[in-house]
Amino acid sequence: MRLVTWNVNSLKARQERVEAWLEDNEPDVCCLQETKCADTAFPAAAFAALGYESAHHGNGRWNGVAILSRVGLDDVHAGFADEDAASVTECRILAATCGGVRVLSVYVPNGRAVGSEHYDFKLSWLARLRAEIARVEGELVVCGDFNVAPSDADVFDPAAFVGMTHVTPAERAALGALLDDGLVDALRRLQPKGPGPFTWWDYRGGAFHKGEGMRIDLALCSRGIAGRLTGAFVDREARKKGAFDSSPSDHAPLVVEWRDTP
Repeated sequence: MRLVTWNVNSLKARQERVEAWLEDNEPDVCCLQETKCADTAFPAAAFAALGYESAHHGNGRWNGVAILSRVGLDDVHAGFADEDAASVTECRILAATCGGVRVLSVYVPNGRAVGSEHYDFKLSWLARLRAEIARVEGELVVCGDFNVAPSDADVFDPAAFVGMTHVTPAERAALGALLDDGLVDALRRLQPKGPGPFTWWDYRGGAFHKGEGMRIDLALCSRGIAGRLTGAFVDREARKKGAFDSSPSDHAPLVVEWRDTP
């Protein structure tokens, strides 16, 4: 099984890139975040032409999440399990069962500034995600843009982030609680030493070319899958402009692979 998670920072702007990447890499499951797309505008037909069933949860604003699968797409639920998708104002979580694995595509709130109401909302959202995960039985992958760098090994220079969101003890503790509950950080299982690899680089100041990034896109998997991991890597090449007219997303795809059976 090959799964990719990718914050595309506007599907409309990156559609050509995403389709080309899917054709070149042929993942079984693709989770997208920050589609900035309404459900009615989601290009399901284009993905179907590539062999993918798809589900999307978005309202056309700056959030939006999707799951594409060529191994089945069952029991789809948009939003948290205890809420009606029609009443959701921020589309940040989408779940589906793909090839017998429960997959959650998540886009954790940014938090903006430490101590702000947005920061408090981020912490409460992560707590709610923890409760959501506790309801799932069987094999599970929770992946997406967590907007949290798990440790200092996941930023290019810890001193550059002092006093900022994404690295505070409270945010890291909220993420750590998911690991304490039994999930495994797939990339760190196979690449235990940092710094990096990174998944996000600021557009400004030549950060990408200087290697000044953060690892905030994660794939957290249940222990059964963790024991069958065969690969986990960041496709840094996808962050480059390449042959496309549009600029790349500020995130690169994270790819995770595992054996279907023990």
